[in-house]
Amino acid sequence: MTDDLIQRHDEDHIATLTLNAPHSLNALSQAMIARLTAELDRLAQDRTTRVVILRGAGRAFCAGHDLKEMQAARATPDKGAAFFRTLFDACAAMMQRLPALPQPVIAEVHGIATAAGCQLAASCDMVVASDDARFGVNGVNIGLFCSTPMVALTRKVPPAVAFEMLTTGDFLPAPRAREVGFVNRIAPAGQLSAETRKLAATLAAKLTAAVHIGKRSFYDQQGLSLAEAYRLTGERMTENMLWRDTEEGVAAFLEKRKPDWAE
Repeated sequence: MTDDLIQRHDEDHIATLTLNAPHSLNALSQAMIARLTAELDRLAQDRTTRVVILRGAGRAFCAGHDLKEMQAARATPDKGAAFFRTLFDACAAMMQRLPALPQPVIAEVHGIATAAGCQLAASCDMVVASDDARFGVNGVNIGLFCSTPMVALTRKVPPAVAFEMLTTGDFLPAPRAREVGFVNRIAPAGQLSAETRKLAATLAAKLTAAVHIGKRSFYDQQGLSLAEAYRLTGERMTENMLWRDTEEGVAAFLEKRKPDWAE
């Protein structure tokens, strides 16, 4: 049942999405991509969810594209290039939905996050990983350079680190991933969900509208010139500063009390 490929649990304004295909290490099949895309589209319109956690069932976070599905398509004469173009376009569109969501998205990574699975983690806003998790863009080991995963990866780690991963196919262990800026927090495997939930709860306690405008500004200013970035963010801060809840937040800080936000 494709309806079971993504499981959603909502609690305390936090939505947890679980990739639920443990038999394939949560591979990003066409069906998985379609289900995750649909769920992200629902979240984009959801005004009650403040934070999203993305995790995988079973032994791994995500092993990337479904190679068995891809091999079957390659062997079918009437599919070929059209199948792969459609697959990669759908995957790219889904990945781009993650930074575009108004809510912060935290990847909760255990086991492996490889190829498009590594891309999925890198496309999230933050990553919390178990201390034994590993990240890789290993396609080169089977003769397939991870060109699309490279897009998200090179926006998350220094270029030299990304290039080494892409050309050697070697895994990046969680401690090293944290050193290079891929991972925000590390926890023992048994405490991974609790650590991720702790971070999510911290974000959920902030003024939602401020987090939304902040996430949008964070991505919008990237790639702009210094002057353009300051112009954009100055406009956003002006807008933010004029909100009633921001006025209340400033007053509460000065008066050393908890803010009484309307939302």
